[in-house]
Amino acid sequence: MNNNAFNFQTLHPDTIMDALFEQGIRVDSGLTPLNSYENRVYQFQDEDRQRFVVKFYRPERWSVDQILEEHQFAIELLEDDIPVAAPLAFKGQTLLSHQGFHYAIFPSVGGRQFEADNIDQMEAVGRYLGRLHQIGRKRPFTWRPTIGLDEYLVEPRKLFEYARLIPSGQKAAFLKATDALIVAVTDRWHTNFDMLRLHGDCHAGNILWREGPLFVDLDDSRNGPAIQDLWMLLNGDKAEQRMQLETIIEAYEDVNEFETSEIELIEPLRAMRLVYYLAWLMRRWDDPAFPKNFPWLTGEDFWQRQTATFIEQAKVLQEPPLQLTPMY
Repeated sequence: MNNNAFNFQTLHPDTIMDALFEQGIRVDSGLTPLNSYENRVYQFQDEDRQRFVVKFYRPERWSVDQILEEHQFAIELLEDDIPVAAPLAFKGQTLLSHQGFHYAIFPSVGGRQFEADNIDQMEAVGRYLGRLHQIGRKRPFTWRPTIGLDEYLVEPRKLFEYARLIPSGQKAAFLKATDALIVAVTDRWHTNFDMLRLHGDCHAGNILWREGPLFVDLDDSRNGPAIQDLWMLLNGDKAEQRMQLETIIEAYEDVNEFETSEIELIEPLRAMRLVYYLAWLMRRWDDPAFPKNFPWLTGEDFWQRQTATFIEQAKVLQEPPLQLTPMY
């Protein structure tokens, strides 16, 4: 792996400008970086005052086939009037390349932050997720991964074993908590669900509101259970989460059937995300954007709290899963 390219050390402003110019776009404003750590994403305005977003994909994370599947999914959704940010085509191609970097250009879409405590907005999101999953159910991804224990737990655990970022005084307790959490997840995890193409990272930060929801950032799109696109929208205590989930499912079922047995996967999926997120941060640590934006990762206090979080999540996994009211 070319570490300099992987960490975007060779992606300079002139490189970005040249890449856009190759597609006939002259930047008439500065490049405004957007909050994306995995990729490099910039908003800009061209000489006709049209606003665009350009995304440079982190080299060697996704293959060309995997990125093209993401693009095709977004285009399918848009063609079915599901509001997503889909890439633009240039000479029939959505995936472009310049000096070893793959990139895509999107229309700039504005909007307010989705309000996770707004019932009307929650209903609208549930309805559109039902439609999104109708398209996702037509066929699985061929090249993109499927949510599973190896990617989310086994591989991160191998990384933790030799990670230098974990303070030596915290490492034994952290690894013990990680192992206990993996056992608890493994006991609860199953694959008896309908496999469909998902948004994959459907949390409030990836939904904009403009008279209705607009889904952005399909970069983590993959195969998995429908509940993966619902559980990250829940917040608050168990009673609040139950009410939110019932609101989403009721709207979802206006257009699509939801298998309520998948609800028992919420806490395993939450645990898997906790572990995977830490491994993601570690793998990206040589990218200067990460120490700058996640400085707490090297602190002993953080690892103490993370160990406590893993212990608590293992306990939650021993409890009965979230229950809907009997009408469901």
